[in-house]
Amino acid sequence: MKRTALYLFLCLLPGLVNSQEIQARVEILTNKISSQVDRRVFQTLQNGLTNFINSRKWTTDAFQSAERIQCSFLLTLSQDLGSNTYRGGITVQAARPAYNTSYVSPLLNFHDDNLVFKYVEFQPIEFNENRVQGSDPYVSNLTATIAYYINIILGLDYSSFGLRGGDVYFQKAWNIVNNAPDSKDITGWKSFDGLRNRYWLAENLNNNRYTLFHDALFAYYRTGVDVLFENEEAARNGILNALSYLNTVSTENLNSMIVSVFFQGKGNELFKIFSKGTGEQKARAKELLSKLDITNLSLYRTL
Repeated sequence: MKRTALYLFLCLLPGLVNSQEIQARVEILTNKISSQVDRRVFQTLQNGLTNFINSRKWTTDAFQSAERIQCSFLLTLSQDLGSNTYRGGITVQAARPAYNTSYVSPLLNFHDDNLVFKYVEFQPIEFNENRVQGSDPYVSNLTATIAYYINIILGLDYSSFGLRGGDVYFQKAWNIVNNAPDSKDITGWKSFDGLRNRYWLAENLNNNRYTLFHDALFAYYRTGVDVLFENEEAARNGILNALSYLNTVSTENLNSMIVSVFFQGKGNELFKIFSKGTGEQKARAKELLSKLDITNLSLYRTL
């Protein structure tokens, strides 16, 4: 696994200080919140979350500053529930650099509408992997959600460098689901909360029924995106191989969440890659993508 090999190599370098893994940008939109609420509270929260994400060590590996995973968290607050409690959604995006280029490829682009949390200005922003009984679930729900998506991002990133390399982080995300805060207004952590939520994303990533998805993830990046600079034709064939895996996953698991999540944010990338391909590559890509990524169907038809 590239991350492990990199870690061992860096440990041999003299004077290297372990760096955190995540470089995140956090933004909070509060346009729909009453003007009576002091906006400084949200700025304090934004600064606190940024520090929480970027300063915490999420793995045991060493990362150079340039290797930190670039991601963003956009919190859109839609309702003030009173007593310093808010309802809204969170959009999580992450990208991964392509080998030997300045290009970054989308890794995750997901919107989660199930966010309710409580925040009092200057309260500590902390996370405990094991839910503390008796703690306020509305306070812990925000950091549990953030930690969950950090582990999903880490899992995807590690798996894109080494086959099944991110399994430990997918399992951590699943553990967060199982220990998630519980209250009548807190949703997204249960199987019955919907078909596309935190429960099902983690379940799919840890379920052996979706083993071929992990093969597709690895093939897409290591035999596709990472090869584009050296050999575009080989890279397109590698991505076609990944799409074939995903087609099998989709056929055997109709309407599975994990396949649709994979394609979010990748439409333009895939179109640009295959628009320069051979007639055979274009035809095969068009056939697969028209079934797998219906959202961008009109784009793929132009291939």
